[in-house]
Amino acid sequence: MTPSSPTDATRSAASPAARLRRTLRWIGLGAVTGVLAGLSSAGFLVTLEKVTELRVAHPWLLWLLPVGGFAVGLAYQRLAGRASGGNALILDEIHQPSAWIPRRMAPLVYLGTEITHLFGGSAGREGTALQMSGSLTDAVSRRLHLDQEDRRTMLVAALGGGFGAVFGVPLAGIAFGIEVQSVRHLRTRALLPSVVAALVGDRVVRLLGVHHTATPQLERIDWSLPLVAKVALAGVAFGLTAHAFVLATHGVKGALAARVGWSPLRPAVGGVAVILLTGAVGTHDYLGLSIPLIESSLAGGAGVVGAAFALKLLFTAVTLGSGFQGGEVTPLFVIGATLGVTLGRALGVPVELLAAVGFVGVFAGAANVPVACTVMGAELFGVHGVPLFAVACAASWAVSHPHGIYGARPEGDGTMAA
Repeated sequence: MTPSSPTDATRSAASPAARLRRTLRWIGLGAVTGVLAGLSSAGFLVTLEKVTELRVAHPWLLWLLPVGGFAVGLAYQRLAGRASGGNALILDEIHQPSAWIPRRMAPLVYLGTEITHLFGGSAGREGTALQMSGSLTDAVSRRLHLDQEDRRTMLVAALGGGFGAVFGVPLAGIAFGIEVQSVRHLRTRALLPSVVAALVGDRVVRLLGVHHTATPQLERIDWSLPLVAKVALAGVAFGLTAHAFVLATHGVKGALAARVGWSPLRPAVGGVAVILLTGAVGTHDYLGLSIPLIESSLAGGAGVVGAAFALKLLFTAVTLGSGFQGGEVTPLFVIGATLGVTLGRALGVPVELLAAVGFVGVFAGAANVPVACTVMGAELFGVHGVPLFAVACAASWAVSHPHGIYGARPEGDGTMAA
């Protein structure tokens, strides 16, 4: 039976000592969640940087991408079970709890993502960080025999802690964990542990000496109605692009499922497709995280071709849709920043400004988290751009795919009858 959420009357009726104990308890549990998120994210970021450097130094590794894809596909077929649900499984357990998240999720997604990046798949890192944080946190909840409501609260905090730790944006992490799930009462119940988890997770990563990609701060912006209108128009383009990304990824997944019966072969086929695409475009720019494309876009767009956003979208949809492991978010940052360059040139808006807005705008639409993305924009690029981030993220969210990259989420309080 699912316990009901505590009401305001119940909370107010508790004695001050009981409220203090409850507060201290959630601070402690949030800190544990943050440490798990920070340690797992830090270790992952360090090894991801190493495998990326190895791939860049040895371009021939791309030829092994189909082999790596087959290995990932076979491992997931034989070992993953429910863990193959990834972030969608974590959200499912928040919305409608049914069973503990398999502990094998963390090592499987970690190794799968490292293989993806070692051999040149176009993927990100957020999905891996969230799955590691969520599965490790759920293992602690299981060990502590937490009840269902406490367990769900911990999972929300784990999402915020993992997101904030892997990108170095703790405030956006808090907003992300609260916003990405749809259980109304958890948005208040999980606030305190989410704040603690995100702040602790980010601090752990920084104390371990792990550095995030540096982003330039926007200078003071000369406001005008035409500028806001152009940013709103760009926001619509960001949302439609996010919609296209979701459709493309699902389309690749569905097409391969219909044509390739044995699931381990699907990422192998995807690996062959990525090799062919790389040969067709004549560059390795769209492999891996594609951080140089972000840096070039935010520095004025030199060398960024007009179709860069579409190419990164295609490479990533093929990689993730075929069954490779890794996140969607960093590729969405790349897609947004490069689309911002293209739109900035067309609309007469400073390219570096619209690249920063696109960086958060496409993700806002793809994940349905406009508030978290507005906060992220402030953390990464400074407060001067906050109104523009808000306009673009809201417009992107309004026109994007209703299910987003994390799938359909039920509305309501998430409780179940006995």
